[in-house]
Amino acid sequence: MGSNKIRLNLALQGGGAHGAFTWGVLDRLLDDEDIEVAAISGTSAGAMNGAAFKSGWLEGGREGARENLNWLWQQLGAIQETPMTQWMLAFAPSAAVLGRAFEYSLGNAVADAAARFASPYAWGPFWDNPLRNVAERFHYEAVCAADGPRLFVGATNVQTGKIRVFSGDEITPDAILASACLPTLFQAVEIENPATGESEAYWDGGYTGNPALFPLFAPDLPDDVLIVNINPLERAGVPTTPQQIHNRINEISFNSSLLRELRAIAFVKRLLKDGSLNRGSMKDVLVHMIADDALMNELSVATKLAPGPVLLSRLKAAGRVAADGFLAAHKGDLNQRSTVDLQAMYD
Repeated sequence: MGSNKIRLNLALQGGGAHGAFTWGVLDRLLDDEDIEVAAISGTSAGAMNGAAFKSGWLEGGREGARENLNWLWQQLGAIQETPMTQWMLAFAPSAAVLGRAFEYSLGNAVADAAARFASPYAWGPFWDNPLRNVAERFHYEAVCAADGPRLFVGATNVQTGKIRVFSGDEITPDAILASACLPTLFQAVEIENPATGESEAYWDGGYTGNPALFPLFAPDLPDDVLIVNINPLERAGVPTTPQQIHNRINEISFNSSLLRELRAIAFVKRLLKDGSLNRGSMKDVLVHMIADDALMNELSVATKLAPGPVLLSRLKAAGRVAADGFLAAHKGDLNQRSTVDLQAMYD
C-alpha cells in the first residue's frame, strides 16, 4: 500500500452495456495502490460490477478484482484482449459510429417495436432471463462477506414504487437480476420480504436509485462518494426523432433519483456552511464524479442493449482514460474537498 491511503465509496450507475465504461474506471482505480474502496452502491450493471469487484478483491486483492471484472465482461460480450485482438480493434469503428449504426439499424427497429407491443410474459414457462447464467456464477460467499468493501444493490419494488437496498446475505442472484430488470425485456423478479414472508416483485433499481447514495452516508464510512456516471446529465438540443425522444426519456428517468439525492446533499452542505446545522450533526459528503458525457452523448439507449465486443472494448478504454484524467486532476482533493460544484449544478 502507498503511504497516503485514500478511502472512498463508489456509486456505480446502471446502463446496460454502457457499464463497460465503469469496468474501465475500476480497472484504472485498481492501478493506484493509494486508493482503498470502503463501500460500493450499484444498480443494474453497476451492481454486477460491484459484485465482481468485491468478490475478486476478497479472493485475490487488486489483481483478483481486475480478473473478476474481466471475466464478467467477457461473459457479457467482451473478447479476451491479446496482441492480435488489440491490433484488430485499432481498425474497428469508433464507439460513436457503432452507436449510430446500431440505433438506426433494422434489427434495432424490430426489437424496439417488439418490446413496445409484446410482453416478456408472453413466453410463459419458456421465458428465461439471459443474465441469470452470469448472476448465478458470482461467488456469493465473498459477495455477501462482512469483510472487504461493503456492497449495496438497489432494486425497485413494483407494487410500492419504493427502492429496496439489498446488502449482506440479502444479495443473491435474484437480487442482482432484480437490480437489472428492465420491465419491457424481463419478467419482474420475485423476492421474499423477510419482514412479512410474502413474495414481492422487483424491477430495475435505476427508477428509484441510480445508484442509491444514502447507504453510503453511514457514520463509519468515508465522507467521499465517487460517482461513475454513464447516463449523460445534459444533452444539447431538443430530440425530434422517435429514437431521440425515447433515448432522452430513458436518460432523464434514470438520472432523476441521483439528481434528487445530490440536491439533498447540496442543501445539507449549505446548512452546515452557514451554521444552521452543527458540524457533526449531519454528514458533510464530499462528492466526486467520473463521466464522459461527450462519448455518452454519441451513444443511446439502443447501445445499452448491444454488448458487442468492439463497443465494450471502446467503452472500457474510455473509462480508463476518464479515470486517469480524474486522478491526475483531483487525486489530491480526495478526502479533502468535493470536486463537483453542487451549487453550480442547481443554480
